[in-house]
Amino acid sequence: MIDLRRLHVLRAIAHHGTVSGAAKALHMSTSAASQQIRLLSKDLGVPLLEPVGRGVRLSSAAQVLIAHIDAIEAMWRLAEAELQATEGEPSGMLRLCGFPTAIATLLAPLVDAARQKYPSLHLRLREAEAIESFDLLFAGEADLALVEATPDNPPPEDIRFDAQTVFNDPFDLVVPGGHWCAGAEGVDLRDLEREPWVLGVPGSMHRRHVLTACSNAGFRPTVTGEAREWLVIAVMVAHHMGVALIPRLVDLPHHLDLIRVPVTAPFTPFRHFQAVTLRGGSRRPAVAAVMELLDEQVRAAEGIGPVPEM
Repeated sequence: MIDLRRLHVLRAIAHHGTVSGAAKALHMSTSAASQQIRLLSKDLGVPLLEPVGRGVRLSSAAQVLIAHIDAIEAMWRLAEAELQATEGEPSGMLRLCGFPTAIATLLAPLVDAARQKYPSLHLRLREAEAIESFDLLFAGEADLALVEATPDNPPPEDIRFDAQTVFNDPFDLVVPGGHWCAGAEGVDLRDLEREPWVLGVPGSMHRRHVLTACSNAGFRPTVTGEAREWLVIAVMVAHHMGVALIPRLVDLPHHLDLIRVPVTAPFTPFRHFQAVTLRGGSRRPAVAAVMELLDEQVRAAEGIGPVPEM
């Protein structure tokens, strides 16, 4: 009989990419994790890890085994969802995680709405960026995550996760009061080629979005300021350091003299956001109920909206 705990360690190594990363996530020592894999390899009679430089990688046998483990996990969650669907009103604990802006504008109000509509359903909320959110889902420490779709996320064909795009968040041009386009109903990015720009720091998704949008409009922005936080970017713009593209979901400080100007098509940049569960988890009654409330929050939020139906 195969020890299921050893399969769990192997699956964690596949997810985190290293034995030490898996051990840390599982709250065990690296040597203990390695020992579990050696015992599993002995049980199965095949090598599971292969040395690569100073590290290791999954053998072809381990990759086949992982695919079966992931499929079994997904089937089990579907079975759980069907069993829970027979018990009536959503109840129990549901753990949510999401990025800071989403918590402030969508998820915190959602928790309040759920408390009133489903008194037997208890929600916990945790701030987490996209990569951490996937780790929390994988580790069973979160049930539903709201994340930005990025190239670094697991691909759509990853059978461990269900991801549904729930809304798009457009970027507005943000300028200081008195700027030449402050009173415009919309602005074409091509008209901003000679403007100084405030961007996110190198490596940030904000910087990627701005550089991509400007490249599509035919120019590379002249960068005069860089920051990690929206507040800092807003302050730089308010002090005439440059213009910026800021998502509509971000609430700008009201004491700053800032003007939002919509960016007109065809160069309007968007952030795309997904609700993610482990495969099969989206069918749980509690998750389905929260997804309905999330849809209501999205429709009520000013300036963003659900993804159009095709």
